[in-house]
Amino acid sequence: MGSSGERLDAVALDQLESTIRHVAEELAGWRARALKSEAEARHGPGAGSAGSAVSAVPAMGAQASGPALTIARPDPELRTRMAEMEAENRALRQRVEATRARLQDLMARLAFLEEQGREPGGATGTGGAR
Repeated sequence: MGSSGERLDAVALDQLESTIRHVAEELAGWRARALKSEAEARHGPGAGSAGSAVSAVPAMGAQASGPALTIARPDPELRTRMAEMEAENRALRQRVEATRARLQDLMARLAFLEEQGREPGGATGTGGAR
């Protein structure tokens, strides 16, 4: 490498790329968590198992072995848990959107720095827009 300014730019780029990778991994984790919460809210924690949020009971006039079933309302405790999960899901979505915006800003900065590094005399500090 030629000058110490080029070395500092390389170090800054490495740090920025590392930060972007970390934020992208964190974003993926939040997204997975939000999708899991949505699935559990829709289908219950066991998705059809004995722990689901609603229970099937025979319809009036139907025999216990008959195919006609109605869905009972979830009990208050489950409704409260669903409301909590929905609130958590909304908060996670907001965090994901905020992180996505920060990530896009970091990517724009990285693209700018890379372009500056390619231009002759681009890293001389001639007064940029930011």
